[in-house]
Amino acid sequence: MEHVSLDLAILNGAVFDGEQYIPAPHHIGIRDGRIVMVGQEVLDAIESSTEVVDADGKLVHPGMNDSHVHPIEAGMEMLGCDLSEGYTREDYLKLVHAYVEENPDVDWIIGAGWQQAAFPGGTPVKEDLDAICTDRAIIISNRDHHSAWVNSEALRRCGIDRNTPDPADGRIERDDQGEPTGTLHEGARMLALRHAPQPTVEFMYEGFLVGQRKLIEYGITSWQDALIGQYGNHSPEFYNVYRAAEERGELIARVNGALWWERTQGVEQIADFAARRAAVAGRRFRADTVKIMQDGVAENQTAAMITPYLAPGCEHRVSDNSGISFVDPERLREYVTELDRQGFQVHFHALGDRGVREALDAVEQARETNGEASTMMHTIAHIQIINPDDVPRFAQLNASANMQPLWASYDPQMLELTVPFLGDERVGHQYPFASLLGAGSHLSGGSDWPVTSADPWLGIHVAVNRQVPADHPDFSERVFLEHERLPLAAALRAYTLGGIETNGRDHEVGRIAPGMLADVVIANRDPFLGESASIHETVAERVYVDGRLVHSR
Repeated sequence: MEHVSLDLAILNGAVFDGEQYIPAPHHIGIRDGRIVMVGQEVLDAIESSTEVVDADGKLVHPGMNDSHVHPIEAGMEMLGCDLSEGYTREDYLKLVHAYVEENPDVDWIIGAGWQQAAFPGGTPVKEDLDAICTDRAIIISNRDHHSAWVNSEALRRCGIDRNTPDPADGRIERDDQGEPTGTLHEGARMLALRHAPQPTVEFMYEGFLVGQRKLIEYGITSWQDALIGQYGNHSPEFYNVYRAAEERGELIARVNGALWWERTQGVEQIADFAARRAAVAGRRFRADTVKIMQDGVAENQTAAMITPYLAPGCEHRVSDNSGISFVDPERLREYVTELDRQGFQVHFHALGDRGVREALDAVEQARETNGEASTMMHTIAHIQIINPDDVPRFAQLNASANMQPLWASYDPQMLELTVPFLGDERVGHQYPFASLLGAGSHLSGGSDWPVTSADPWLGIHVAVNRQVPADHPDFSERVFLEHERLPLAAALRAYTLGGIETNGRDHEVGRIAPGMLADVVIANRDPFLGESASIHETVAERVYVDGRLVHSR
């Protein structure tokens, strides 16, 4: 047998190989950026030139994958008026005031990060921002980027007043006289953001560097950027930012970008998508996916529901609000069938049970029409409310259930803005992770950062416990639908190999096995040996990409 010398040997670790847990001590040998051997034979291949790292019983696992994230946007928000560290109205007002004081030359104050539960009815008012600043426009999106908080000057500059009709895809919050109160939902948010100055390419690139560094520190070595095309305040430059980063040698991760489906257009968009995909085919950054936002979110009652939302505190149903389907379901089936035929993965945003069903119906139509040529694994993100009849369809249609587990807890947003409007039956249909797993569904895990934390171990903690940790500001003693807890191995698979499979890179990364590229993380502990309540204490201690150390804690 030919002797193999190693560049790097990771010894004595417990290992999660992408599918299963292997207790310590286990060894991994790496050469020329690839895993070349595992097990006892690694010890015999160590030479004087080999770097030896003793994992000392800590968990070694494939690099994490975030299957739905917005790192450039998150990075830009960290550089702007960032409210993500706050939790209360008072927190947010202090953060806005500090930013206004520290940036006297910024005429348009753009930011994000507030949560709706901090305000009565989830709708902050313009007067709070007016008290801070009246001569500059303030537009601050909430954490999920489906609503915006604005001051009076922003409304004036954007021409939004009592005579402005609600857009078809959004809503302006108003007082009894019809005057805008300072909260804009969905398409109404975009009415304001279209007037704000566009970020420069240089600022986007700076945001990319900040966002990538944060993800790498979390042990995330690959991701799907869930929006790199044109959408409101965004320009197609996100696509070009990634291309520039790769050309400059500054793209550390493996990225699949989701090109934005403009819902006012049709199949004529696909030719441009195909050109963009071809330009980056086979590279570290690829654009093999098209993102379709099918509905909104439950907190502002724009998630598409099969039956209407309830009135708060009432038993009767609201007759005129079942949420919004942004793309006509019949057209959606047509579009997805054509995208599937041309080999694009479709990445759906779907939270309501009708939105999820419409996405599944579209995938089913594509499978039936395109037959054996339909092999792409499409992914349905967020999946907050799934009608039980639709749970088995994910496996039947080879559609990935793209989870954001941090949302599956009794946080204030769930308690105050979701549960009262859904009714007992639909509350029980939320985030059915264990049901999906039991039905044979493919699971992938993501954060939607900057909507919520990008920390994958925090997401895994909630997937397993259905609670945020006890020291988290949003902690509740109540366990959220305990029967939908995932086993730790299933949750970790979703954040490693599961997400990598949706990115179409499982032939090269996602497993600790010979032949795989060495995207490997050594954690600070072995969470399989501890209590489930301590899963969130796990962090990335050493992160390798292509066998090269890119982060050390």
